[in-house]
Amino acid sequence: MDTALALTTDMKLVLGLVGFTMVMFVFERIRPDVVALVVLVLLGLSGLVAPEEIFNGFSSNAVMSIIATMILGAGLDRTGALNRLASWLLRRSHGREERLLMLTGGIAGINSSIMQNPSVMALYLPVASRLSSRTGLTLPRLLLPLACAIVMGGSLTMVGTSPLILLNDLLLAANSNLPSGAAVLEPLQMFAPLPIGAALLATCLLYFRFWGNQRLHEGNGKGATPARTQSYFAKTYGIDGDVYELTVTADSPLVGMSLGEAEALHGAPLLLALKTKDESRLSPPADARIWVGSVLGAMGPKQQVADFAQNQMLRLSSRLRNFGDLFNPSRAGISEAVVPATSRFIGKTASDLAIRKNLRLSLLAVNRDKQVLRENVRDVALRAGDMLVLHSIWADLGEAAKGRDLVVVTDYPKGEQRPHKLKVALGIFAVTMLVALSSNLPVSVALMTGVAGMLLAGVIHIDEAYAAINWKTVFLMACLIPLGWAMDSSGAAAWVAGHSIERLPEATPTWLLQVALGLLTTAFSLVISHVGAAIVVVPLAINLALAAGGDPTAFALIVALSASNNFMTASNPVISMVTGPAGYTARELWKVGAPLSLLYTLVAVVMVNLLF
Repeated sequence: MDTALALTTDMKLVLGLVGFTMVMFVFERIRPDVVALVVLVLLGLSGLVAPEEIFNGFSSNAVMSIIATMILGAGLDRTGALNRLASWLLRRSHGREERLLMLTGGIAGINSSIMQNPSVMALYLPVASRLSSRTGLTLPRLLLPLACAIVMGGSLTMVGTSPLILLNDLLLAANSNLPSGAAVLEPLQMFAPLPIGAALLATCLLYFRFWGNQRLHEGNGKGATPARTQSYFAKTYGIDGDVYELTVTADSPLVGMSLGEAEALHGAPLLLALKTKDESRLSPPADARIWVGSVLGAMGPKQQVADFAQNQMLRLSSRLRNFGDLFNPSRAGISEAVVPATSRFIGKTASDLAIRKNLRLSLLAVNRDKQVLRENVRDVALRAGDMLVLHSIWADLGEAAKGRDLVVVTDYPKGEQRPHKLKVALGIFAVTMLVALSSNLPVSVALMTGVAGMLLAGVIHIDEAYAAINWKTVFLMACLIPLGWAMDSSGAAAWVAGHSIERLPEATPTWLLQVALGLLTTAFSLVISHVGAAIVVVPLAINLALAAGGDPTAFALIVALSASNNFMTASNPVISMVTGPAGYTARELWKVGAPLSLLYTLVAVVMVNLLF
């Protein structure tokens, strides 16, 4: 490489735009996606990128891959696949802190390899809150290890993080500006970074297992989505426990009783579901009859449910074989609703209104003037301002809220859940991953094949697919991609690389250059986002590798991995999601996150050199 390359006007313009982008991202006076759009326009007006190519970022493989990943993740979420996995964590951890952290972090990290990291964190926030309430492990001790595992797990595949999705496009774009005789850069396969991601995820889990977790404070933190956690309802209303299945035997005194009569028995838990013959129903009506072979869905402390089962000659099962879909947290749960002054419910009881039969809602308690009513709650005449605690399918709650007789104050999933499509969704996803791994098709085509399959199979509807796309992320990426092209085509990246090599001591080890690049990218990611850092530094890394006689693909991969290496500040979207609920301070994040970032860089460099 010619290290005496002259600094041209085009290079100055590109470097000026890079500086402008960094300054605007640091001061945040304008939204990052708007800044990216301004940069795109300036690239077009200045002629740094040809007019016919200026909008090609929107049709790039990287952008289409990230859109497809968002839709596939939403499709899996609609079926409750990931919530089932989260429920499995509750059963397997057995309340042991070390096992809980390792298992939850490991599974969440694997999830993040196929979904965008913020989406995985959003899924696990309520799960973490439930784990905290069940085990006594405080949210501060749980959320940061979980968030870091999710970030590191994103490096298991080429679609786990935005910088890795971008990498192949940046490698292909660099081919047009390679010096003569240089080998053409090939795109990386779907699971190319798998060993690296596995090493990073293992490092994260071991770090928090033996050192990092002891540096986190023990405060209670702020509850994550408190209106949906068991701890909130247990503390406020005394509603606590798990859901169990009770099968009615031929000797049970409940045979022939109505559900309302069974609920009135001494020591009865909350009876939330009933299966008779082949029909399973949540919030069954009080006059529904119980027969031999009927299955009751009961909620309460284990000892209470066990005593009730023994007294009434019922078979107890803690595994939900019949009601697994009905009690899926993505489909049903506990909520609060206020009775407004205009409600038709005022002066009437739940029995009068037959709310289980007509609205498919189970009334668990009434909060009236700070007094909680739970005894014979179905016979309490309702008043304006009463806070009702309900258990129902979310879709039924939404229908009830349309009548304006109840004002729901709990944030609950508004979309339709399709647990019956679980096997179809998993099958489509498995085929998609197989196609991405075994064919020569671009990853974006393989992923879009999965999207088409989910749409045709009814796993997700087209309007839901549109809603699943984070257009802010799409615009940010699509508008900044041409800046990376300009860095390369103008020679600015080669100029910076050449002058950097000139100032380094002779025979500087390649691995030391890679460590420096990793740390530089990490620093960039703190101020211009992980996408911006990858776009700016990857062209520089490729030219630096060529100048130093290293492998350009290895250098570029280290940059793409390091762009997500931010565990110290809330500029990482995943870290920002846990900072509030857990009450982390900036000092605490730096104290715990900075050593982990250094470990991340060292492990990434070692693993990349072992593979390349």
